[in-house]
Amino acid sequence: MRRGETMAWESSEDCDLGVLLDDLSDLSESQPSKPSTTDNISEHEFSCHCCYDILVNPTTLTCGHNFCRHCLALWWESSHKNECPECREKWEGFPKINILLRDATDKLFSEVVQRRRAEIQADPKISRSLLAFQRYGDNLGRARTNQHKGAGFFFSGVLTALTCVAVMVLVYHWSSGVVEQHDLLISKPVSHWTPEEVVSWLEHLGPWAELYKESFQQENVNGRLLLMLGDEELLKAPYSIENQAHRRAVLAELDRIKALGVKPPQNLWEYKAAHAGKSLFLLYALKRSPRLTLFYLYLFDYSETFLPFLHTCCPAITHIDQSVESSFLKTQLEPSWRQWVEFLVKYVVLPYQLIAEFAWDWLAVHYWTSRFVIVNAMLLSVLEGCALWRLWARAGIRTLPHKMWNHLWKMLSQGFAFTLLWPFVPQFVCNCLFYWALYFSPIINIDLVVQQLMHPETQAL
Repeated sequence: MRRGETMAWESSEDCDLGVLLDDLSDLSESQPSKPSTTDNISEHEFSCHCCYDILVNPTTLTCGHNFCRHCLALWWESSHKNECPECREKWEGFPKINILLRDATDKLFSEVVQRRRAEIQADPKISRSLLAFQRYGDNLGRARTNQHKGAGFFFSGVLTALTCVAVMVLVYHWSSGVVEQHDLLISKPVSHWTPEEVVSWLEHLGPWAELYKESFQQENVNGRLLLMLGDEELLKAPYSIENQAHRRAVLAELDRIKALGVKPPQNLWEYKAAHAGKSLFLLYALKRSPRLTLFYLYLFDYSETFLPFLHTCCPAITHIDQSVESSFLKTQLEPSWRQWVEFLVKYVVLPYQLIAEFAWDWLAVHYWTSRFVIVNAMLLSVLEGCALWRLWARAGIRTLPHKMWNHLWKMLSQGFAFTLLWPFVPQFVCNCLFYWALYFSPIINIDLVVQQLMHPETQAL
């Protein structure tokens, strides 16, 4: 009984489902079919308002109207106006092809577009108009680029002028032969000096030494006799140096040449000739890491280099007559606590200012070179300040100890490599590196400072 009821129920359900499907099919057949989207699109909606044909390379103006590229070029060439052919509104910039609209017309009206493109390419007048229109756009783009980069072009001119000045100074230095005039004295042992060379050494002590030049010439003092002179000999005839300050200055310089064995350098070029490797090392080291370099000089070159540098940058307030005292005699005194405080403050805050002050003291001797050094020191101070500001702005000040350690390791490794490679580097290459760092490095730093100030957000740490 139950099985028969179940079969009857299934048969009745199948009949109902079949009736429902038949009704749905009749309903769908009775409704009209919906037209496709492409059937509702007319050519008028994709037509150019100049030639009234399908758009080819459609170009959209700022007013919103669309035209064929060649139609717009013909209009621009004939009217010489940057305005819409339909509403007369001026367009801004250079019109670009509407890529989305071009792809749509190529897909919907491919046959018409292909035919029209063939006709356009076959017409030489249209080709000339398109070429002239594109050249106009290229010139407009270059003009806008030059306008935005006006400051860059200005500073490029400044850099070019400074480069010319640097080349002129370098040529003058090489042609004048200033260094060669003193090479003999700074490299020749004192015991081999001739009387003329002794007189030349005496003249370099200062104007006050002119008073005693004649007595040295009359006695025909050579290098060996010069080394034997003492306080008593200088006080008595024929030298008769009765001024105690003058006598102390001569004796101090005598002690110095006895210790060195040669004449001590009196300017940058003599120092470079006497210490070629050391001068190149100090030039690059002071530029890359002035604090570490000054600390190195304090540890390993205290008397000869560090003390004169400190006394020059942080001079003591004294009442000594500077016209009669030797510069070496003054710079060998121990600095006062005021000098140390001033030096340490500048050493921590503005180390490049110490270099600028040292170069300022040599303006009378090295007119152009000192100015290059001063400008470079100012630029390096600005670059260092920008780097610290970026660290502070990007909350990277906590990484400063790590960066300092990396910098220390980098400088030590470079110094060690310089020590190993220096004997094998040709002198010509060393001279090129020296003059590059001295005269052309400031020009490069000017460009770096301009980039930092104009685009600070794009500079990497």
